[in-house]
Amino acid sequence: MKRIVLITTIMALLSIPSQAQGVDLGVKAGVNFANITDASGFSNRTGFVAGFFVGGKFNDKLGIQGELLYSQQGAEFELGDFDLDYVNVPVIVKYFVAQGFNIQAGPQFGVLVNDEARTVLGEVINDVATNDFDISGVVGLGYDFPLGIRVSGRYNFGLNDVPENGDGKNSVVTLALGYSFL
Repeated sequence: MKRIVLITTIMALLSIPSQAQGVDLGVKAGVNFANITDASGFSNRTGFVAGFFVGGKFNDKLGIQGELLYSQQGAEFELGDFDLDYVNVPVIVKYFVAQGFNIQAGPQFGVLVNDEARTVLGEVINDVATNDFDISGVVGLGYDFPLGIRVSGRYNFGLNDVPENGDGKNSVVTLALGYSFL
């Protein structure tokens, strides 16, 4: 099931440029400041995010961008770390307010590729049951500089719980820098 969802999403992302003008294709990387909301005892975990993007503009004001990202998320707690690594696929609508400056919003679909809890002594706790999929909403701001440089700041808010039996949603602030090849 995971493979079907991932393949369908990738195929949809690849079709974006054929429907839009001003094709945008590139890479991006940045830093995540992640936490799990609605759960007590957790604090921020800092991780990285990296991947590629493809998008296009429908007119001067409206565009769409799809991404395929590896994202380190999770949280820290008093006695260790709760690491959650995802392959995320955000599909972002970009509204251009002024030349280059844009407001971003859309859904994000994530597939869990690693879930690991470790104590401060390095002991791995394997009995943490987490959901394999994450669905989030994404809002943010970005600026597309000339010569292909892209910067963005986003907030991803989880819509489903991370643990299979319990409360706690992903909450991630992402700061990223990208480069468009086209």
